[in-house]
Amino acid sequence: MAFNKNKAGYLRDIALAKRIWPGRISLEQMHSLRCMSQKLGLSVAAGDVQLLENRWYVTHSGLLRLARRRQCSGIAVNLVRASCDPAVSRWVFRAVVYPHPNSKGFVGYGDADPSNVSAVMHGAELRIAETRAVNRALRKAYGIGLCSVEELGAIRATSNPAPPSNGTHSSNGNGQPRLRDQLCLLIRQYNLDANLVKAYAADFCGTETLRGASRELVESFISNLSTAAKENREALICKLNSYSQRTEATS
Repeated sequence: MAFNKNKAGYLRDIALAKRIWPGRISLEQMHSLRCMSQKLGLSVAAGDVQLLENRWYVTHSGLLRLARRRQCSGIAVNLVRASCDPAVSRWVFRAVVYPHPNSKGFVGYGDADPSNVSAVMHGAELRIAETRAVNRALRKAYGIGLCSVEELGAIRATSNPAPPSNGTHSSNGNGQPRLRDQLCLLIRQYNLDANLVKAYAADFCGTETLRGASRELVESFISNLSTAAKENREALICKLNSYSQRTEATS
């Protein structure tokens, strides 16, 4: 019964992935997704993994959900003060994940400064460094070889020297509506709560806010939101309502 349930979930994820990233899901990527789905319970539909530049990446929210499913005993995070320099917004954290009460812990370090953080996220380096440390510790604890989305800052900064574009405002250059306009259209078309959609989008993209997400991540979210609204609007509304409490807490 469990095997059939896992297989059904994997097949749904494959179908969804092909809709979100048409023409980009190879046999090798399908095999990887099956392993992630069946062995780790990671799901495309839940936003646990993202396909970026033809590679799978795990998200912060996906790692936290995995830790909860595995009944993680605890996560300890500390600032490495000796390696920090607040004057230049450089922060380093040390995280320790305890999968079970008797575990000695799995350690991960995370750093962030303006050189390895998207320009739209400048000022949030401390929080990003903490997230990266937790992600690395969680990946070690549960044997996940995939890099996480939140750890990509340094790679993207060095491989793309041009100023990062704001995914919610940029035009795609081929006459199609801007991503922000596409998102607003979906919100109006299906009568969705804009604030809850933004909160869901930030969680889906693994960023503090939607403005901090890359264009590719925002495109993936819009495609996922459109599919969910068309197939089962009631389920989508329930999903969005789960973000109402955290939205009220931050307002």
